[in-house]
Amino acid sequence: MRNRSQSLRGQVALITGASRGIGLAVAQALASQGCHLVIIARNGKALKKVGRELARHGVRVIEKTCDVRSPRSVESLLATVKKQFGHLDILINNAGTAHKNNPVAKLSFAEWRNVIDTNLTAVFLVSRAALPLMRRGATIVNNLSISATRVFPGASAYNASKHGALGFTRTLREELRPRGIRVVALMPGATDTEIWKIFWPDAPREKMMSSQTVAQAIIDALLLPANSTIEDVVIMPTGGAL
Repeated sequence: MRNRSQSLRGQVALITGASRGIGLAVAQALASQGCHLVIIARNGKALKKVGRELARHGVRVIEKTCDVRSPRSVESLLATVKKQFGHLDILINNAGTAHKNNPVAKLSFAEWRNVIDTNLTAVFLVSRAALPLMRRGATIVNNLSISATRVFPGASAYNASKHGALGFTRTLREELRPRGIRVVALMPGATDTEIWKIFWPDAPREKMMSSQTVAQAIIDALLLPANSTIEDVVIMPTGGAL
């Protein structure tokens, strides 16, 4: 039986929003598993620093700035993946944003569009562009939120984007079953990341999960045998919702 710690070794993984938070934790976990990485974010300086740290694991790391809301930027990203590796084994759609806690009557169109484009449209754009590079046994993990199945007053655009992303994820899963490509919807509860500064600056972070906990859930899903999968994964802090 193959050692679990080596079962992902040599695979190629693309992580969006990889310069901090959950994306960074996932990149670190995958690097420790021996995966070659393509890490993307909009902050090029932060990305370079992360890339240097990840390369210490002895894996190839490609850093590329990308606006996942832009079809042209996403197409350029996947062209780089094709040129550097020729294929893609793991896609982690992690990039996300939020808006200030405001009722619909006070939410601007600019805020609405930014959240929908980042949390929903980008998942479509990156997934669609990645599919030609993915083979049987590949896995797509869409990092969503418990907001994909619940609603929180004052977070209409965020709620809508995550509900939409879950619907997209489940549809894509059914479309890709015949190709043997797994699609996982990960829905973590409150996790201690920078996003809380946007909609709840005083949130009790001591009650939240760590980014590393969420990353471990992703690794566990990826390590399942190729003939099995976890589909919708909900993980919560021990104390439940905040």
